[in-house]
Order: sequence, then structure tokens, then C-alpha cells
Amino acid sequence: MRLLRIVLLAWLAVLAGGGCGERAVTFLSTDITGADFGKDFHLTDHNGKPRSLADFRGSVVAMFFGYTQCPDVCPTSMTAMAEVMKQLGADAKRVQVLFVTVDPERDTPPMLAQYVPQFHPSFLGLHGDLPATQQVAKDFKVFYEKHPGRTPTAYSIDHTAGTYVFDPQGRLRLFVKHGETPERVAQDIRRLLAGK
Repeated sequence: MRLLRIVLLAWLAVLAGGGCGERAVTFLSTDITGADFGKDFHLTDHNGKPRSLADFRGSVVAMFFGYTQCPDVCPTSMTAMAEVMKQLGADAKRVQVLFVTVDPERDTPPMLAQYVPQFHPSFLGLHGDLPATQQVAKDFKVFYEKHPGRTPTAYSIDHTAGTYVFDPQGRLRLFVKHGETPERVAQDIRRLLAGK
């Protein structure tokens, strides 16, 4: 009798827990829903406007950390995101791409204003002073490290290469690895726009 009750309770738990036709959403990028980091940021965009995540509520936000003098990873990632916007068509109006500089010394707001919109007119560059940059990198678990060059201003920066994606409610949902195809990223963004 006790065994029958346990089996019955287990069966009821299965029915209550989604056995009614609901399926878990599968994303093509790494699903980090529920992550306990990357909750917000406080930076300035390349137009001089203070920004936080709340400013983009209602849109999917794709957030990439890099620097304007990056020789390969950054322009490749930004070009890929521009292609994602093209793939999304009219839905692109509900997507905001943010480029957060890890090089506040060289990447002034005017430099970001010149660089970032080249990829897509809606993209925004975000800037902070050195402490703000360090804080946002820490909050998002982003690694970056400066390496000296031939002159004091010719240094390079190693950094995390990937894009964080937030849903329209401002929740961190995905990590897109560098090199992911625009088609697959667009597919994931469409799912987030649909409320998945």
C-alpha cells in the first residue's frame, strides 16, 4: 500500500511538472538563464548619455566587451551582429547591441561614436572610467588584460570573446561564443522576442 502511494505521488509530480505538453526551450547558444551575475551596469554611451540595463527594457540586448583597436575578434563579432540584425528584418527594431569598451584610456566617447555605428547605426558604444570598467567587467565575469606594445599607446588587450544576451525583461539568458553563425544567433533572439 505504501509503495502504491509513493508511485501515485511520483506520477502526480510528473503531471504537475510539465507533463501536459510543455517542452523546455532549447537554445543554440549557451543557456545561462538564472545566472547570479551580470544583473546591471552603469556606463555612458557614445553620445554622452548615462545608461543602465533598464534603458533597454522591452528589447533583447546583446552585450559585447572589446576595444576599438582590436585587430580581429571585435570587428568580426560586430560584423556578425550586424548580419544578425539583417537576418532579423523588422524584428531588429526590438534588439539593442552594446559594445562595452575594456580600453577606456583610448576608447573615448568620440572614438566609440566613430567606430561602433560603422557596423550598424543602432549599435551603441558604452564607456566608463577605469574603476567603472573594472567593476562592470567583474560584475559580468569578463577577463581582460593589457599587454605592452612598442610604444606606451600601442598596447593590445586580451579579453573574453563572447556576447551576453538579455531577454526583453532584462534577464541574462544566453552566452554566445565567438564564431557562432549569425543565423543561429538570430534564431535564438527570435525565441527570446517571442517570450521563450
